[in-house]
Amino acid sequence: MTFGLHHVQLAIEAGSEDRCREFYVGVLGLTEVPKPPALAGRGGLWLRSGGLELHLGVEADFRPARKAHPGIVLDNPADLDALAARLAGHGVEWDDGFPGHRRFYTHDCVGNRLEFLSPE
Repeated sequence: MTFGLHHVQLAIEAGSEDRCREFYVGVLGLTEVPKPPALAGRGGLWLRSGGLELHLGVEADFRPARKAHPGIVLDNPADLDALAARLAGHGVEWDDGFPGHRRFYTHDCVGNRLEFLSPE
């Protein structure tokens, strides 16, 4: 049996879609993809970049994920540095505790933790 990862879903608060678009599309550079019509009425948004797909779903009793997080890999170490520079206003916490990789953590516009890493 072989598993693959299709997407990661993060919870967002109701009414935060525009702020999330500003962050995920405007700051990170992901592309918004249309949700299927049967799911569009639930709110939220879907985003993609290369093989990464993130689904942001509205959760009524929303609390940001402070510990759980997606680990998003960038193949080019220079891209990791450029992204950290773009995210400087959002708080970037570098962590050297992952052998063979450089990585940092930040939080999205609703407080969800995100990890970005690149092989050394």
